Amino acid sequence: MAGTSHGHTPAAWTGVIIAFIGFCISGAFMVLAQPLGFWAGLIVVALGGVVGTAMRAAGMGQPKAAQHVVVRTEA
Repeated sequence: MAGTSHGHTPAAWTGVIIAFIGFCISGAFMVLAQPLGFWAGLIVVALGGVVGTAMRAAGMGQPKAAQHVVVRTEA
């Protein structure tokens, strides 16, 4: 499984919500046969990824997992 966290962070939620809004915009304009609006929606989707990455870099994302090192002693 995914361990203790599934990405429930402000960075993840914000990025996904912005991308979802972009998909809705693109879908609506695709049905309306308006290519400019469709491409604008895809730009909003990409913006969601940029915002999520920037928020993660600002410390609002999931912390990186610590590396566990096993040291054996000679007996």
